[in-house]
Amino acid sequence: MKAYSIYKNKFQFPAILLFIILFICACSSTKFIDDNQSIVKKVEIDSIPGRYKEEALNYIQKDIRPASRLGINVGLYNIFYSLFKTKSVGKPAPVLDSTLVEISRSQIEKFLISKGYFMAKVKSEIRVKKQRAQVDFKANTGPAFYVAKVNYTIPDSAVREIYMSRKGMFTHLHEGMQYDDDSLAYEREQIYEVMKENGYYDFSRPYVRFTVDSALRSSRTNVVLYIDDPDSSRHAKYKIGESNIVIAPTTEGFPDSVKLNPRIFRGIRYTDLSKRFRRNPVVRYDFIRQGETYDISKENLTYDRLYELNVFKNVKIEYVKSKDTANTLQPVIQLTPQKRMSNRIEGEVPFNAGTVGFTLSNTYTNNNIFRGAERFEFQIKGGLQARIGQGGSSFNDIYQRDFSLSANLAVPRLMVPFDIPMMGKNGMPSTIFSTSYVYSLQKDAFVRRVFLNSFTYQWVETKSKLHSFTPLNFEYRFGGLLIDSTTADGKQLISDNSYNILLLDRKDITLGMKYAYTLNANKLLLPGKSFVYFRGNIDIAGNGLAAVTKLTGGKHNPDAGDFATILGLPYNQYVRPEVDIRWYKNLGLERQFVARINGGVGVAYGNSTAIPFEKLFFAGGAGGVRAWQARTLGPGNYNRGDRVPTEEARRTLYGIDQLGQMHIEANLEYRYKLIDNFFGAKLRGAIFLDAGNVWNISSGNPQPETYFDFKNLGNQLGVGTGMGFRYDLQYFIFRFDIGLKLRDPQFDPADQWVIRKLFSGGSEFKEAYRLKNSPDDYHFFQYNFGIGLPF
Repeated sequence: MKAYSIYKNKFQFPAILLFIILFICACSSTKFIDDNQSIVKKVEIDSIPGRYKEEALNYIQKDIRPASRLGINVGLYNIFYSLFKTKSVGKPAPVLDSTLVEISRSQIEKFLISKGYFMAKVKSEIRVKKQRAQVDFKANTGPAFYVAKVNYTIPDSAVREIYMSRKGMFTHLHEGMQYDDDSLAYEREQIYEVMKENGYYDFSRPYVRFTVDSALRSSRTNVVLYIDDPDSSRHAKYKIGESNIVIAPTTEGFPDSVKLNPRIFRGIRYTDLSKRFRRNPVVRYDFIRQGETYDISKENLTYDRLYELNVFKNVKIEYVKSKDTANTLQPVIQLTPQKRMSNRIEGEVPFNAGTVGFTLSNTYTNNNIFRGAERFEFQIKGGLQARIGQGGSSFNDIYQRDFSLSANLAVPRLMVPFDIPMMGKNGMPSTIFSTSYVYSLQKDAFVRRVFLNSFTYQWVETKSKLHSFTPLNFEYRFGGLLIDSTTADGKQLISDNSYNILLLDRKDITLGMKYAYTLNANKLLLPGKSFVYFRGNIDIAGNGLAAVTKLTGGKHNPDAGDFATILGLPYNQYVRPEVDIRWYKNLGLERQFVARINGGVGVAYGNSTAIPFEKLFFAGGAGGVRAWQARTLGPGNYNRGDRVPTEEARRTLYGIDQLGQMHIEANLEYRYKLIDNFFGAKLRGAIFLDAGNVWNISSGNPQPETYFDFKNLGNQLGVGTGMGFRYDLQYFIFRFDIGLKLRDPQFDPADQWVIRKLFSGGSEFKEAYRLKNSPDDYHFFQYNFGIGLPF
C-alpha cells in the first residue's frame, strides 16, 4: 500500500499538469482554422431597450454565437477531435461568416419592428484582429408606436357576440399599449379556440386578420381586427350526433373492412373488435356527448384521458357531417390497443464510500387485467448490502439482506358509492389497492417482517393540484432481535440504545389513514419556468381504534406497558406530518436556482409511547444532505464512538442508531449547462449547499444529545457543499454528485468545522476517528449516483 501511495503521488501532479496544458492549448482554436478564417469571440447588440435584449440575442445565428468565456465546449471538442477524430463531445468554435452576420442583422431588425419600432434600422460592424472577430450590431430603434384605437369588423353577429363577450378573459390587445406582433398572434389563437369551443367546427385561423395603420403622427397607430365570413355563407354552428367508438382487433390496427355493432346505447355505438375491453371503462372518458354543441376542448380532453388509460397506443378522432340532419357532426373515435402484458427485470448497484450492494427485481405488469384498463403489477425484489474496506472481497462483510413481494391494482376511476359528474375533467383519477410483504435481516441485530395493505384514492383538482387519500391503511409488524441479551455487552447495548432497538422487537398493528396534497408537480419537467412547488402529507393512525376502546370501557396505561390491543396485539397511535417546499427560479440561458426546505415530525400519543420503526426519519443520502451517506448523520449531536463502545456493537447497530422522530433539511442548488454535446446528450452542472439533521423529541431516550434544542440548533446542523454533473438524455438523467462536509455536529462545537481538517491535519484526524469509531472511517467527500434530479 505504501509503494502504491508513492507511485500515485509521483505521477499525479504531472498528469494533472499535462491535462491543464493540453486543455489550454485546445482552447486556442485558431490553429484549427484556415488562415483566411476568424473565430467569433464576441457579439454585442447596442442601443436596444433592456427588456428586449435577451430575446434579441436569440436572433443571432447559432453558428456565429461565441462560446462561453471558459470555452469548455470548444476546448473539449478540439481535444477529442485532435486525439480521437470524434465530434461527439463539445462543439466547434464559431467561425465568422458574413452571410450569417447579415441574416442576423435582418432578423434583429424585423424583431424590433414586430415590437412596435416601425422605423428601426440595424447596422452590423465586424472587427478582426489576429483571427479573432468581434461582431457589433448597432440599432437605431426610432420611436415606439402605441395603439391609438382598436376597431372591429365582424359581419357575423353571432360570432361578434361570442368574441365581444369573451375577449375580456384573454385579450392582450388594448388601446394605449405598445404595438406588439405577438399580441396580435395571441389574439388570433384565442379567437380560434373560442370559436372552436362554441360549435364552429369549420372555423380556421385565416378567418382572423389585422390591418395596422402606422401613418399617424405622434407615433400612434390604429389596429383593425377582422373576423371574415366564409365565401358564400355565415359561419355554421354544429351539434354532436351519435358517436362511434371502434377498437381495432389487434395492435397492428384496423382491417380494410369493419363490421360495426348495430346497437346504439345513449348515443354511442360501441364496437370492440378485439373483445378485450368492457364498454363502460372506455365510454366513461368520451366527453363528446350527443346533443351538445361541438367543443374542441372536450375533444382534446377525450384524447388526453383515452391515452392516459395506458391501454391504447393510438387514438384518432374524426367527424362525419350528417347527411340527414343539418349542422350535425357524428364523431368516430378509433382506438388501437397496445401490448397488454410486460415483464421488466431491473438491477441496481448502490455504493458509496462505506458500503456496496445490489438489488434485483422482477416486475410483471398487466395493463388490462379485468378488461377495464385496470393496471396490475406484481413485483419480487431482493438485495443485500455489504461493508467495504474491511479486507477480502467486496461482499465479504454482508450486513443486510432484504426481500419483498408486492402487488398493486390501479382502477382508472374513483370507486365511490355516488356519481361524480365529469369524472376525469382535470386528470385521470384512480383507486389503488396495494398489498406487500417486506422481510429485512440485519446481521446480529434484528429480523423484521412487515405486512402492508391499503387502498387509496388519487384525483386531480386542477392540472397543478393533486390529491391522494388513503382511507384505510393496515400494517402488521412482527420480528425479533438477534442481539444476544444474555451477555453483559448485549445487555449494555440494548440499554444504551433502547428506544430504537425495542421498536424492532415489538409486534404491533397499525390501522389508520393518510392524505397528501401536491401543488405544481406538473411543472417540474417544464424547462424555463419559475414556480413554487409544495407537497404536504400526513399519516394518522389509531384514533378509530382508540375511540372503540373508550366506548367499550377499556382502560390502559401505555407508560407502564399496558397497551390496548386488537387481535391480541397492541395498536399504534400517532400522527406524522411532513412538508416539502421548493422554489424554482429560472435564470435564463438554461440556468436555474432551486431553494428547498423539507421537514417532518412523528408524534406518538394515546396508546403508543413511540412511533413504529419504519416511520422514523433519517438524514443524508443522495436526495438530502449529500455530504453524508444515508443514515449516518445525527440524531442531534450523537457520536457513535462515544455511545457505542465496541467495534462489534457498531457493526451490529449500523443503520439503526442514527434515526430520529423529527427531521429538517434545507438545500440550495444552482444548475447550469456545462457542455452542449457530450456523446449525444447535454452535460449539465450543479453547485449545492445542504444543511439538516434528525432529532428525537419523545421522552424515554437515554441519549440527551439526540434531542432537538432550538437554542443550540446551529451546533446541531450538518452542513455540506459540493458539485454535481447531470447527463441529460431528455427522457431520463444520470446524476453524479460529490458532497463535501463543512460542519459535522457529532463533534464538540469548537471542532465541528471539519473543513479545516481537510487542509490541515486531515490524515491524523481521520486516523484518530478510525481508532475511536472503527469500523466507520471518516470521509470528507461523499459520492452519490442516481437517476433523475434530487428534487
